[in-house]
Amino acid sequence: MVCRDGPAPAGRRLNSASLDAAREYLAHARRVAVLTGAGNSAESGIPTFRDATSGLWAKFDPMQLASEDGFRADPPLVWRWYAWRRGLVANAQPNAGHHALASAQSHFDSFELITQNVDGLHTRAGSAPIELHGSILRTVCLARCGFSQGDPVSLPPGEPPRCPQCNDWLRPDVVWFGEMLDGATLQRAQAAARCDLMLVIGTSGLVYPAAGLPAEALRRGAKVIIVNPQASDLDELATIVLRGTAAVELPRLFAATDAVPSH
Repeated sequence: MVCRDGPAPAGRRLNSASLDAAREYLAHARRVAVLTGAGNSAESGIPTFRDATSGLWAKFDPMQLASEDGFRADPPLVWRWYAWRRGLVANAQPNAGHHALASAQSHFDSFELITQNVDGLHTRAGSAPIELHGSILRTVCLARCGFSQGDPVSLPPGEPPRCPQCNDWLRPDVVWFGEMLDGATLQRAQAAARCDLMLVIGTSGLVYPAAGLPAEALRRGAKVIIVNPQASDLDELATIVLRGTAAVELPRLFAATDAVPSH
């Protein structure tokens, strides 16, 4: 267990006592917030971004494929890359971690799921997430004229279509490098961080402002439980670290949720 008064060494494999302690904290929480990153979808076959060998940014240039400048320089290239990613998402299924979170949400006074993922798998599992970084399944106008489309099936795979309202390019409704998060969405996430317990799942802790939410929750007195097979920059904030994957650890963590007393 990683405790505030005596952190365990980074990367230490934790035992069943840590899982029991995490369940105990969960049992006494009224307001739960969850922050998920790419690791939550890894077992669904969706590549993470920062893995040294298999991550997307190990294979592709993020500024070429995930920035407005890169898009304007070569719209078809960027569009084809996102079409490939939409194909991965279409062929993927929510994993046991997604389903465990969706099943748990009705057992607490407040249960807010904040995700950095753009794949829509939380929604398909039955959750209603706060999508901090947008959704790859939606398409919007590059000029932000107000046009939005939520049907990825009808999108052409080659060159991005033109906006039917203003004739600028259409683009994926995701947050690119150099862009600000939607203000209202960020405010919802910050409000959710006013919780009794925050679960931080499968995120590197390198992307802000999302990575600042666990510290905000901790500052307000919340317990922070991290679920991640790898060490992360957020481990030092953790009350408990469960060193495992979302699909394995979350069903174990919520196994006794039905026994949680109603508050």
